Amino acid sequence: MKRLISNYLTGFIVAFMAAVVLGQGVGAINPLPTPDPKPGGFGLEAVKEQAPPNMGATITTPSNGASFSSSPITVNGLCPQGLLVQLYNNNVMVGSVMCDNGSFSIEVSLFAGTNELKAIVYDELDQAGPESNIVSVNYTDTSFTRFGELITLTSNYGRRSAANNTQLVWPLQLSGGTGPYAFSIDWGDGSQLQLLSQSLAGLINIDHIYKKAGIYQVNVRVTDSNGVSAFLQVIAVSSGQADIGAAPVTDGGSKAQGKPVVLWLPTVILLLLLLPTYWLGRRSQLVTIRNKMIKERDRYQDKK
Repeated sequence: MKRLISNYLTGFIVAFMAAVVLGQGVGAINPLPTPDPKPGGFGLEAVKEQAPPNMGATITTPSNGASFSSSPITVNGLCPQGLLVQLYNNNVMVGSVMCDNGSFSIEVSLFAGTNELKAIVYDELDQAGPESNIVSVNYTDTSFTRFGELITLTSNYGRRSAANNTQLVWPLQLSGGTGPYAFSIDWGDGSQLQLLSQSLAGLINIDHIYKKAGIYQVNVRVTDSNGVSAFLQVIAVSSGQADIGAAPVTDGGSKAQGKPVVLWLPTVILLLLLLPTYWLGRRSQLVTIRNKMIKERDRYQDKK
């Protein structure tokens, strides 16, 4: 009987959770892999599926053909609400920002000469939408002859994430300029500016621990020994449950992609479900016993 109740309860819970998550666009449910859920609960892992964005961003300023003698510049545009907007310069990711009220504004560093700017939107599953219009601008800075070589600061990631109270590591690529380099990093959570020193250019990892879950704008500025600077703006996500970040997909596509979603069911819900389940099981047992007694009585009367 205990096994019957247990199986009934488990099946009911799984069916209930399946109905919930499938209603939210989740395509498959699997038992939660190790590590085990927290005490007092159990987990299911589901795969959330949705189509990639079908609307892209539009760069409104600067205008095509504009010329600049200083960097960074501000790029503005329109975008689908709630999506991540990543800006590319000559096909190199140079910054990202969340779309806010249907528009975006982001500071980006320019390369010497021609810069072809485009924006690509990404959803929470890091699925890319259509590319924006391409805006070509020119950058000439005569101060290089006095102060040194142009610096570029880029990353393969426009968005990175980690659970709160765990370390978030962000790889950056620094090139050009003359070392040593001084980094100033605003992680967007109200903490003090992080100041770092780097002797040589190349791959550099910066890291931070967020205390609270949320979406944060991270601003990174680097200056070399000659006073030449570069700037990078990106988005960090601090999650209270799990890492939801991944390397962005740089090409579009129409096929829906999936992403694991962990669902925790508290003990209190189990207790609420246990009482009616036990009552149903108990009643089923009593009905079965009663039917057997009636059959035995009828068989005995027939023999008489």
